[in-house]
Amino acid sequence: MRFFWTFFWSFLLVHMLTYVTSSMVGSAYDFMTATILSIGAAILINAIAAFIPDEPVSSHH
Repeated sequence: MRFFWTFFWSFLLVHMLTYVTSSMVGSAYDFMTATILSIGAAILINAIAAFIPDEPVSSHH
């Protein structure tokens, strides 16, 4: 379920970002480019989350 929500939110946010930036630049909005970027973002987010340790640090000394 975690992967679904990561993909869902990355899909929405990357499409929003692509739409806004393409409007600011004056180019056409491309659905497939935004979808490919959102898949890449979801993979990158899940990869970063897999490398972050989840156990607490015992001591800072």
